Amino acid sequence: MKKFFISLLGCAAAFLPGLVLAMEATGTAPVSDLAAAAVAFDVKDLAVAMAIGLGAFGPGIGIGIIGGKAAEAVGRNPEAAAKIQTAMILTAAFAEAVAIYALVVALIIKFV
Repeated sequence: MKKFFISLLGCAAAFLPGLVLAMEATGTAPVSDLAAAAVAFDVKDLAVAMAIGLGAFGPGIGIGIIGGKAAEAVGRNPEAAAKIQTAMILTAAFAEAVAIYALVVALIIKFV
């Protein structure tokens, strides 16, 4: 449970500076007023960030697991490396397609 809260705190620490910089870059909030930046923050921007962030999280984990298991399989049976590599690349491409769909959804939310 302690690790969860540390991870949550780390995510918040990584998110807040990006929020402030985005507000400064767009000119929607003064540089010194963080409260005004939080109020002026558009919910649509948060939806875009969550769509691509959560949409890329799953495929990232999946591709890492795929690579790890493929390396284990090649280590156990080096003669089957070509077949394992083909299956790994195909599966990674399908996992990456989910992230691309998330990117498309985020762009639709942003510009429509």
